[in-house]
Amino acid sequence: MRIFKTKTLAKFTRQNNIGDASLVEAIARAARGLIDADLGGQVIKQRVARPGQGKRSGFRMLIGFRSDRAVFLFGFAKNERENIDADQLRTLREIVAIWLAADDAKIAQALKDGILIEVHDDKDS
Repeated sequence: MRIFKTKTLAKFTRQNNIGDASLVEAIARAARGLIDADLGGQVIKQRVARPGQGKRSGFRMLIGFRSDRAVFLFGFAKNERENIDADQLRTLREIVAIWLAADDAKIAQALKDGILIEVHDDKDS
């Protein structure tokens, strides 16, 4: 499975010291069917722990997810907001549809342009 994060999400993970290993682990859980919330339209919500703490007080990540590709789109701290509104979810579903339908050439170009960043387990990078 290939895992990506948007440029905006990459900034969020840097600011909150969330390593790629935590993102990989969230996708591994989802691949095993352990999805925190299915928001429809191939958008899922997964919890990611704060560094040094547990998932409960951590972050929520909204991810475009299918069996061969995942794209981290949006993240927020649980203590900052409960969820996103219906209009935001509709927009995320549209973005997910584009990235999950993209062919290899479009993904390669997005990586080259810095729009997407491939996620790797910190141990491997």
